[in-house]
Amino acid sequence: MKPSIILAFLGIICLFESCSEKTDFDEDKARKEIYELHNAQRKYHFEKDSISYVNQLSSNYIEVKKGKITRPRLEEKLGRYHSYFSQVEFLKWDDLQEPIIRFSEDGSLAYTIVDKIVEVSYKDENGEETIGQTHFAWTAIYRKTKEGWKVECAISTNEPI
Repeated sequence: MKPSIILAFLGIICLFESCSEKTDFDEDKARKEIYELHNAQRKYHFEKDSISYVNQLSSNYIEVKKGKITRPRLEEKLGRYHSYFSQVEFLKWDDLQEPIIRFSEDGSLAYTIVDKIVEVSYKDENGEETIGQTHFAWTAIYRKTKEGWKVECAISTNEPI
């Protein structure tokens, strides 16, 4: 057999082998990435960085809160968080326990379950400085994209303390 035919044959075999190989899901790496996003959310609240916070959301973002399902446009979310961040000072945004992080078998989806206390100071309707504290519990569902993990959906409950 000619060397060029052998090389072509070996090239075809290598092509089929590379196409059939699945990339192994590195759960430890993915867990670290999700945990870093979770911690970045805290940072964005204290720094009042509504742009970075909203950039974690997917373009198909769905929210379940206060008995309603909404699909806010990212511009709406940006306006809402910008307004909220400008009206409060964060004193606490602290986990009561480590977030629970789970993944789909193929590693394309993840979710976190969060248990958190948020404490803010703000001016009430009389202009008096007020402290408010809320216990939040939520689930965030992430999808792995070319740009990294994005929040697809958040389901949230809260209870004033």
